[in-house]
Amino acid sequence: MNKHYLWGILLCSVAVLSWGGMFPIMGPALKIMDPFNFTLWRYGIVAIIFAILLLVKEGPKAFSPEKHFFKLWFLGTSAFAGFSFLVFLGQKLAGTSGALIASVMMAVQPLLGVLVVWCYRGIKPRKSVVISMLVAAVGVFLVVTKGDPGQLISGNHVGVATSLILLGALCWVIYTTGGADFKTWSILRFSTLTAIYGVGSVSIILFIATKLGWLDFPTWMQVKTVGWALVYMITLAGVIAVFAWNLDNRLVGPLNGILFMNLVPVTSFVITIMRGYQITSFELLGCLLTIGVLVANNLVNRKQNY
Repeated sequence: MNKHYLWGILLCSVAVLSWGGMFPIMGPALKIMDPFNFTLWRYGIVAIIFAILLLVKEGPKAFSPEKHFFKLWFLGTSAFAGFSFLVFLGQKLAGTSGALIASVMMAVQPLLGVLVVWCYRGIKPRKSVVISMLVAAVGVFLVVTKGDPGQLISGNHVGVATSLILLGALCWVIYTTGGADFKTWSILRFSTLTAIYGVGSVSIILFIATKLGWLDFPTWMQVKTVGWALVYMITLAGVIAVFAWNLDNRLVGPLNGILFMNLVPVTSFVITIMRGYQITSFELLGCLLTIGVLVANNLVNRKQNY
């Protein structure tokens, strides 16, 4: 096993473990600050950090989008506006079980990626992938409903929350898939420009929403109260995880990197249990079923590709 592969495994682990921890941490923070302004604070600072690093390392010319402005803007908006807005709004609506639902949805991203690649590059999924998607859907259903289908149509917004989280996960898959078109760029350059354009979209959306009276600017006390959550989301789940994820997919390949996404719900489950949440047998079964079928699908693809 060469050094590049070992570094890739380490980076994969850092990224997904950081993301696995962000959902339990965001739970209390979302009760204090709305997910939209939180996103601006989080990724606004992340974009500034990336910009400083890029300026020092590659110089002012690296900020030129060349002929890719609209693609970079679309990918950045999908990742840094669409993902955060939809996933964390869904988590907030889902209440106490939001962290578990969101983390399981992140594990489903590899299968969402198959659909995106099919639409974007015209590569049809194999039968084994389709079967895996159906089984994974059953696992997600068990986690979301806790064995009670009535949860989806009750007044607790679980159905709406799950749909929002799924769309948010799809936004991140689009970002990851589109990143493969920038192989000649450094990881830092791609991460920086998409973050800057994404934050630009976030700022415009928040400005309009605030002017229309849909949102209020957070008070300093709110920002101070969620300070530790912001630090975690900016550093570990922001700068480090985003950079590590974009780099590790080049080092070990997407097929290997995607397998590590299964650690996201595992991490969230452990942290959630440690914080006193009582997990039902249906939630545990659903998580194990989803992770199991995703690992099996990855191993099948590995045999067929090598």
